[in-house]
Amino acid sequence: MTDDHDLKLTFLSKKEYECPVCETAFHKEELLSGGGRLIAGALTEELHRLYEPSAKYGEVFPLVYQAVVCPKCWYASMESDFSQISADIKEKLEKDCDKRMEETLLIFPNLDFNESRTLMEGAASQYLALRCYDFFGKEASPTIKQGLASLRCAWLLDEIHKKYPDQHYDWLAELFRRKAQYLYNEALAREQTGKEALSGLKILGPDTDKNYSYEGMLYLCAYLRYKYGPSHDEAQRKTSLEDARRTIAKLFGMGKRSKEKPGAFLDLARTVYDAINRDLGGYEE
Repeated sequence: MTDDHDLKLTFLSKKEYECPVCETAFHKEELLSGGGRLIAGALTEELHRLYEPSAKYGEVFPLVYQAVVCPKCWYASMESDFSQISADIKEKLEKDCDKRMEETLLIFPNLDFNESRTLMEGAASQYLALRCYDFFGKEASPTIKQGLASLRCAWLLDEIHKKYPDQHYDWLAELFRRKAQYLYNEALAREQTGKEALSGLKILGPDTDKNYSYEGMLYLCAYLRYKYGPSHDEAQRKTSLEDARRTIAKLFGMGKRSKEKPGAFLDLARTVYDAINRDLGGYEE
C-alpha cells in the first residue's frame, strides 16, 4: 500500500506566521523534497531551471511556493522581509490593501491563498511581492527584489500560457520581462551610484536551485537589456546594446570557471556577448 505522504507534493509548515499588517496568523505551504518530486531539466538563457514532469507527481513548479503571502490582506514579500517592516511601511500597506487585491484579481482571477497554491496563486504571489516592495526603504534593497519577483512572475506566466493559450498570458509574461529588464538595470545603477546597496538580498538567484550571485545579476542585466531593452529608436538601441556589452564583459574579468561560476553559465554569457556584438555590428555597417 502506498503511504499518502509518498504522493503529497506540499505540506503546511509548523512555523506560524503573523502578518505584520493585519495580524492574521497562518501557516505557509512548502514543497516537499526528495522522492523524485523534482526532476531537473534544462537551464534557460534566463537562468531559469526547468523541471520534467514525473509519472508519480506530474508537473512541479517550486517558484509557486516561494513568496510569503498573507491570506487575508495579501501583503507579500520574501520570507526574510515578511515581518521586518516599520510602522510607516505598515500604514502604507494597510492603505493599499483593497487596491492591490482588486488589481491583482484583474490579472489573476479566482485566487485563494487559504488553499493549496496553483500556478495562478504562484504567479500572483510574485506580482504581489513586486507591488509590496514599492513601500520598502532602500536598506531592504527593494529594486533588485522587485526585479527578481517580476522575472519569476514571467516564468510562471509562461506555464499558465501553456494551459490557457488563448488568454494572452504570453503577452503578460513579456510585460513582466520588460519590467524585470528595467528593475535589474535600475538596481545595478543604484548600486553603482551608492543609492541602494544589494546587500539586502543575500541570494540573488534568480531561481531556487542555484545562486548565481552578483555575476548572475550582471548577466541578467545584460541579457534582459539585449532582449527587452529599447528597440524602436536606433540610437537608443545602440546605446543600450553597448551598455549591455560592457556589463556582460565584466563577467570575463572576474576569474575562470569555478563551482560558483560553472562552465555552463560562462558559456551562456559568451553566447549572449557574441549575439550583442553581432547586433552592434549591424549599426556599424
